[in-house]
Amino acid sequence: MQLETNTWMLNAIGDEHMDPKIREQLQQISVATVTMQLFKKGIRNTAMRGVRPLNSPHNKIVGEAYTLRFIPGREDLISLDKLASPQNAQRMAVEQATEGSILVVDARGVPEIGVVGDILIERLRVRGVAGLVTDGGIRDLEECKGSGFSMYGAGAAAPASLAAHAPAETQCSIGCGGIAVVPGDVIVGDGDGVVVIPVQLAADVAKDGLEQERFERFAKMKVAGGASAHGTYPPNDETKAQYQEWVEAGEPAL
Repeated sequence: MQLETNTWMLNAIGDEHMDPKIREQLQQISVATVTMQLFKKGIRNTAMRGVRPLNSPHNKIVGEAYTLRFIPGREDLISLDKLASPQNAQRMAVEQATEGSILVVDARGVPEIGVVGDILIERLRVRGVAGLVTDGGIRDLEECKGSGFSMYGAGAAAPASLAAHAPAETQCSIGCGGIAVVPGDVIVGDGDGVVVIPVQLAADVAKDGLEQERFERFAKMKVAGGASAHGTYPPNDETKAQYQEWVEAGEPAL
């Protein structure tokens, strides 16, 4: 019953736009910082595996997850006619993913098959979707890069999805890159990859992440000035006191 309650809550929150303050804060912190903050909060399995930035240079993304799930292909489930159907889950996802959301596609971890190509990427871009995340491949990848649309995935792949996948459903709990994704979860991607934040933790992760990165700036300056990493990172009592003095002084260069 708890799972059902949480799923309802996440879907309900996912129907609304993310708090602009939380989005802005998450834009300022790295995926590495987010993973550490989630680790401190007891959530360890959060960083997708085999999913990497495909733009060059990478485009950072922050947004709510809108999900699409593929299942293994079967001849009665996949055809060109079914591909053209308005009820095709892949096409529904492209047309229904909300502005500012991240389309997260469960491609069963198959990198050799494309889940979208340049035409669908262009449609997502025009509709204001903030990015695509998948553990599958992208067709026409160089064309897609030219659009500037933010993409994270397994790499380039020529075969279309119907060569191995059948589109199953949208806005359901999925697995992508070995990580559970629930509609409305917060997705953050940068040069290190993609992390999934349970929506109920997003505000605390954003706030505490900013503080973590402020301390890390201080610690890095200390180490650059010759301080030992031991006692600096993580800090001992002396370093903590020095850090508070530095903050109160307006964060000057050391």
